[in-house]
Order: sequence, then C-alpha cells, then structure tokens
Amino acid sequence: MASNGPLILCDNLVKIYKVQDLEVVALQGLDLVVERGEFMGIVGPSGSGKSTLMNILGGLDVPSAGKAIVDGQDLLKLSPAGLTRYRRHKVGFVWQQPSRNLIPYLNVQENVDLPIIVGGGMSPSERSAWTRELLEAVGLYDRRHHTLHQLSGGEQQRTAISVALANKPVLLLADEPTGEVDTVTAQGILDTLRHLNKTYQLTIVTVTHDPRVSDQVDRVVGIRDGKTSSERVRRVQGELGQPAETDRDAPEQAADSAGQPKQGQVTYHEYVVLDSAGRLQLPREYLEELGISGRAQVEMTEKGILVVPARHQELGANNVNYADVAESWGPQKRSRGHNLGRRVKSVLGKRAARRSGDEDRSESAPKGRA
Repeated sequence: MASNGPLILCDNLVKIYKVQDLEVVALQGLDLVVERGEFMGIVGPSGSGKSTLMNILGGLDVPSAGKAIVDGQDLLKLSPAGLTRYRRHKVGFVWQQPSRNLIPYLNVQENVDLPIIVGGGMSPSERSAWTRELLEAVGLYDRRHHTLHQLSGGEQQRTAISVALANKPVLLLADEPTGEVDTVTAQGILDTLRHLNKTYQLTIVTVTHDPRVSDQVDRVVGIRDGKTSSERVRRVQGELGQPAETDRDAPEQAADSAGQPKQGQVTYHEYVVLDSAGRLQLPREYLEELGISGRAQVEMTEKGILVVPARHQELGANNVNYADVAESWGPQKRSRGHNLGRRVKSVLGKRAARRSGDEDRSESAPKGRA
C-alpha cells in the first residue's frame, strides 16, 4: 500500500456515457487531489458530475479516460476482480439511506461483524475487539444487541458508518449522509465523522447539499459542468477547541487588535480552480453582473490578472456565445445535400449489387464452344 503522497489523484478525468445513439459527457477533464486524512465535501448542481465522480472513486464505475489513482492504484487499469478487491478493502460507503448498508433482521453487532467475516483476515478475537472499538467510537456499544427497528434514524446511520469501516478502509465515501435526518441528528452524524477522521486519520469525501456539512469539513470543492470550479478551505488559528461564532463572509471581524485571527478561530478562504491547461471557471454571477460572455479581455496588472468585458465594437459579430446561438436556432432539418448524399449512396449500392449478381450468373452459366 502506498504511504506517501496524496490519497486521491484525479488527472484530466473523463467519463462518457452512451445512451442509444447519444453520448453524455459527465466528467470532462476533472482534476482533483485529496490529501491523506482530509475531510472534504463536494458540492455542485444536479448533473454537474458529483455522483459520477463518487462512483469512480468507489470502484462502481470505470473512467473513460484520464487517471483516477487511489492509494497508489490506478482504477482505470484494474481488472473486474481487482475492482472487487478494491471495493472490499480500500473503500467504505455511507449512503443517504442507511438501509443500503444494513440487514434488518440482524442486530447492530451482527451487522458490523458480517463484512469482517466475509472479508476474512481477522481472527474471532480480533473481530470482536474491532467491532467493539467501532461501536464505542460511534457511541452505539450499549445498543449492540438492538435490531434496526429499535434504532432511531441517527443511530441507524451511525451503525451504517461502522459497517462501512468494518474492513478498515483508507477512504470513506459519504453520499448525503445527513439528507434524511433532522438538524440535531445531522450534527451528531457530523460529529461522529469528524471524530473518526481525527482518531483514525481517515480520509472522508462526502457529497452534500447541506450547508451544515460544508461549514464543518476541511475543504469544499465545487464541481460545475464536469470540472472542478472552486474551492473553499477551512482554517483554524491555533488549536481547535470550541471555535467562536464566525461570519464566513467577514472573518476579519473576529480578528484581534493586530488584525490576526483569534486563537481557535475558524476562517474560510475561497479560491477558483486553475486546471492543467490554464483554464478556470469564474463564478457565473460575476460574469452576469459584468456582462461577460463569449469573449473577454485579460490584462496584467500590479496585483494580478484582470478580466474585463471585451469591446463589442472591435469584435462585431465574433462576440457571441455559441451555445446560445445554437439553442436559438432550435432543431434543424437535415440539409438537401445530406438527403442527396443518401440517395447517391443508395443508387451506387444498388448498381454494385446488380453488377455482383451479373458476375455470379456469368460464372455459373455453361460456357459455349470457342
């Protein structure tokens, strides 16, 4: 197992789904690096590629191109058997519905024991000790003999987390882990994930629409149109005890007299992501406010790079948004030339078929005297 470097490296990751005669590009050159022991969130609108990325990292789907390396293993090069071993030993899943991880007629302890028994590699005494440690870590050891219908929603989700960690994976993938619980229960689940992250140096990647989650992870990566578009990094000044209440949009208000963040103060830093080709996705609201579309001017200044709207009088008809123009045209009829080409191919095909039939008949007919 690789021990150095980041745990996850996605380089120019591409995933294309083919639906009948259509090709849908879910990921188009996504770059992502996740350090070991990081607790990060992924956000983005529906259809942005979040679920596709999670399926690839979890070994449930295979990328079309690029690299997806987890703990030194290139998922694009693994065989089906290799992907099965990867899912069994390297990654754990926590779903929005905890029932996907749990068997209803087993109690809490039996649910955690089951994947350890299937995975093998532990003696009964080791399995018993590890199951107890996990259940104590999530605060459910006293409920170990209860079945699922005797547990609350939050307790079921914490049981599901224990099941996901039963085979000691290096990566935990959580898909909307707080999506179906109330505020208090959601906070308990987040506290459990944070505790596991700190205690076992567990790398956690979660997809979420819940702002409570994105406020408590180390880093939030935004995905738009199949690419990483933005990052928000959470930083703590000094040791983290009970962080003071912070306005994320104005963290400087919590600074001391010297202008520095207070001890234990949480601050947030927003970034846009620059990919390997030098492209970046500017926030859409900024572009709309400035009226930038199609073309823009880039200027070097003392403070950095300045992006300003292009001068329309210089561009003329070139300053267009091609997607908007194509959409305004609507569905297009096939051109006359296209239909003519089809007719020509049909006629030529029929002539070739007739010639082939004539040749066959001439070869099979009896030959006359010379």
